[in-house]
Amino acid sequence: MTSAGIATPIALAVGLTGILLSLLAEYAIARTLPRLGRLPGARTRITTAALTGVLFGALALRLGMEWTLPAYLLLAVLGVQLARIDVAHHLLPNPLVLTLLVAGLALLFLGSSATAEWAELLRAATGAAILFGIFLILALISPNGIGMGDVKLAAPVGLYLGYLGWGQLLYGGALGFVLGGILSVVLIRLKRANLGSEIAFGPSMLAAALGTVLLAS
Repeated sequence: MTSAGIATPIALAVGLTGILLSLLAEYAIARTLPRLGRLPGARTRITTAALTGVLFGALALRLGMEWTLPAYLLLAVLGVQLARIDVAHHLLPNPLVLTLLVAGLALLFLGSSATAEWAELLRAATGAAILFGIFLILALISPNGIGMGDVKLAAPVGLYLGYLGWGQLLYGGALGFVLGGILSVVLIRLKRANLGSEIAFGPSMLAAALGTVLLAS
């Protein structure tokens, strides 16, 4: 069997794992963060599970069975959940953002330990600090445009993008603003928002990060 033939079943298996982990993550979030309410509706759960499964499979195909794959799978499963919560509640819960940062750093550390490539880990930590600092400055300048939840989310986003490279950090960070702007225009045109509406920015940041990982890694 060719490498492509082997990769496809593995990606399918990883994708199915993503579906299961999405369902488990929603259950865990509902139990540990009761302020968010009960489990989301069936349609939302099916959508998030399907999206997580697709991302898991795509990441497995893109990155292969590398040591860093678990870290980016974590980004996928928690990223989808954070986006869902931000859309529904305009909230990025600190425990989830912190888990994404700390667990991601630990998994990337294990990856660097296995390959003895420490420059990537240092770049990841630097990327987290840089993107966090940029978002903090923007939030202080324009508090109505960037919330503190977005500022905190910038740290793990910078971590994952920085591990891949400086170019990915630049493109992924910039793409988040582009997607956020497009989303705002679309919602205004559809009359689901106006110029004074609060529009969740977390989903744009996370979509940009995952898109950059898949397309520019």
